[in-house]
Amino acid sequence: MLKIAIYGKGGIGKSTTTSNLSAALSDLGLKVMQVGCDPKADSTKNLVSGIKIPTVLNQIKEKGKSIKLEDIVFKGYGNTLCVEAGGPTPGIGCAGRGIIAAFEELERLHAYEEYEPDVVLYDVLGDVVCGGFAMPIRGGYADHVFVVTSGEMMSLYAANNIASAIKSFGKRGYAKFEGMILNSRNIENELEIVQKAAAEMETQIVKVLPRSGEVQIAEDQKKTVVEALPESVMAAEYKELAKQVMEVCK
Repeated sequence: MLKIAIYGKGGIGKSTTTSNLSAALSDLGLKVMQVGCDPKADSTKNLVSGIKIPTVLNQIKEKGKSIKLEDIVFKGYGNTLCVEAGGPTPGIGCAGRGIIAAFEELERLHAYEEYEPDVVLYDVLGDVVCGGFAMPIRGGYADHVFVVTSGEMMSLYAANNIASAIKSFGKRGYAKFEGMILNSRNIENELEIVQKAAAEMETQIVKVLPRSGEVQIAEDQKKTVVEALPESVMAAEYKELAKQVMEVCK
């Protein structure tokens, strides 16, 4: 089982990238589980036709120990299995603690043994790398980490924080930083800016995703590009990303 965490600053297109990656990996014949680790609980929405699936945290609150896997794991496009960790009521509680509780529940219910996914993707908010948000890289859940970024300063600032955290945890034998996915915003000299940042972080750009209106067209249909526009240029880009990720994680 390949365990991958995908981080990135909020609003950078991390969940769109992750869900399209899940769909592309599924098209390669792999069973994929995507675990959304954002309090907004919208990581998997385009894999399940825009449906807001129940979160692990809410199901724990409602059902306690009587909770079952089918209460928190939902079938999405292709062979994908969709999970949303969820979070506390805004202004009350810690979102990081919510992620920890969700992970512990998945383990208690033996989700990975039951479903036997080939790939698990953790979609993690990367603005803050602390507490529960660091669980995938310090808790042994993920073996490989990718960061979605653009050439914008705040996006790269978040990427650098994540890279630093991974290096710190890496000394203890945790996850490995495999590189950055450039989700282009078409800013001036964007590729050169990110290439320079990658060199400073001692990592690589795994894939450059071009900016495309096809992403919005697919999202308006509440689908991934891979599902909605399978023959499109952008679908081919995501399929290439899937192959690159599998190659890097060998």
